[in-house]
Amino acid sequence: MSQQHPAAPAPHFASAAVADRRDWWRDAVIYQVYPRSFADSNGDGMGDLEGVRSRLPYLRDLGIDAVWLSPFYASPQADAGYDVADYRAVDPMFGNLLDADALIRDAHDHGLRIIVDLVPNHSSDQHEWFKRALAEGPGSPLRDRYHFRPGKGENGELPPNDWESIFGGPAWTRVEDGEWYLHLFAPEQPDFNWEHPAVGDEFRSILRFWLDMGVDGFRIDVAHGLVKADGLPDLGSHDQLKLLGNDVMPFFDQDGVHAIYRQWRTILDEYAGERIFVAEAWTPTVERTANYVRPDELHQAFNFQYLSAEWDAEELRTVIDRTLEAMRPVGAPATWVLSNHDVTRHATRFANPPGLGTQIRTAGDRELGLRRARAATLLMLALPGSAYIYQGEELGLPDVVDLPDEVRQDPAYFRGAGQDGFRDGCRVPIPWTRDGSSYGFGGGGSWLPQPESWGELSVEAQTGVPGSTLELYRSALSARRTRPDLGAGDAVEWLRAPQGVLAFRRGEFVCVTNTTGESVTTPSYGQVLLTSGEVTEADGGAKVPADTTVWWTTVA
Repeated sequence: MSQQHPAAPAPHFASAAVADRRDWWRDAVIYQVYPRSFADSNGDGMGDLEGVRSRLPYLRDLGIDAVWLSPFYASPQADAGYDVADYRAVDPMFGNLLDADALIRDAHDHGLRIIVDLVPNHSSDQHEWFKRALAEGPGSPLRDRYHFRPGKGENGELPPNDWESIFGGPAWTRVEDGEWYLHLFAPEQPDFNWEHPAVGDEFRSILRFWLDMGVDGFRIDVAHGLVKADGLPDLGSHDQLKLLGNDVMPFFDQDGVHAIYRQWRTILDEYAGERIFVAEAWTPTVERTANYVRPDELHQAFNFQYLSAEWDAEELRTVIDRTLEAMRPVGAPATWVLSNHDVTRHATRFANPPGLGTQIRTAGDRELGLRRARAATLLMLALPGSAYIYQGEELGLPDVVDLPDEVRQDPAYFRGAGQDGFRDGCRVPIPWTRDGSSYGFGGGGSWLPQPESWGELSVEAQTGVPGSTLELYRSALSARRTRPDLGAGDAVEWLRAPQGVLAFRRGEFVCVTNTTGESVTTPSYGQVLLTSGEVTEADGGAKVPADTTVWWTTVA
């Protein structure tokens, strides 16, 4: 799979500050870095690994436990690096293997762990295997490592089945010799055939390569997609994307994926330091998600049901209860996430009316969205388990919904169907300073234009400012580390609360979240630890403003 590489840096191990904390992943706060949009070290307008390394002190001081890096592998960038041409090389736009090694080492010295993205469902069409498969033509053994099929119709002019791409259009592309190949995403991302033993062998080798480099784990992209139903049967439905995460599909969440992950787990467990796997697994139910985190498989799985929940107390409580109930039998921690690189930032989602989904094209009420986003963050960080933060959400960044068409790079945007294709809005480079050509992102411009409002949302503008969103995150993460009743666990004790309000106890800690548009009066549970809005005393209780979360400790 890989081309010629320089010798990888010598294997190394996490520092004592990282390695000594057992079961760290059960309550970890993991920060997603989208490298091209985080920090640019060389002024070319594109973020890079050296830029990430330069900002490690900021991440350490924020109070996170680990950094998840979106793909930085060698790639033609047809889908922002999720089309990998070489899994053992760093794309030159991000640096090289020595830069990756330096980042891993420095992160460990700062007490941070590094989780890298792994993309096993598909490769780039520029991957050596796929290029040879095309060049050698029908009958090439390398075509068996992908899904090549003859077409239907009198002359094979129709796709082999009716599957639709996640990015819109057919999930099949015909090549010059008449055969078709499967790509559940862009045509530049052909799906691997995981029934072929060479694919499994190669990925086990890739795992060892990066584990030897010192990474602390892997986030598995499209973890639900590796195995397809026997015979690749028709789905028999149009608008198939509406079924994603809601129904059984012949190309997602097939039971055969679990044998792959049990093999991978045996490899991971050979390495010291509690390395972990995290699944990106879209499943019809949270109970199906729990199958991925059984004791001999993966450690965590993203909770997309929680991410997709509306700002509504009843809906949130239902998702919280179902998540905790599903994870408890398999002994896995729940995970909670509000934003990532594929969805509209929650400060914008919550600024809009409910029912619009996770990709939204309108700015909505910015003040309302930020107020709800701050409250939602404190609620998320109070729940038992592990939490994920997407870069820039600690600044309260909204989605950039008015990017000109000519600067967009999301492949789904150009396919004209499928996903809405507006993911670029959450990928705009983040601001570090009030001024400068890219607000401190780098010495030049930025690969996507930044709004003029970015300066006042920057790290510089918010640092040390009481009540700023950045300081709210720092305070919440500090309290989470020091309060024994926060973090790991598998249950909450629900308390009586007015309609539209969530209230629960965890030991000596109480969290109250008002999801309504009006102030409510609740009991005063003790000393206020932290609040996303101004709380006042009222008739022996506490007046909690609209869209506000309060943390209490019941002991002084």
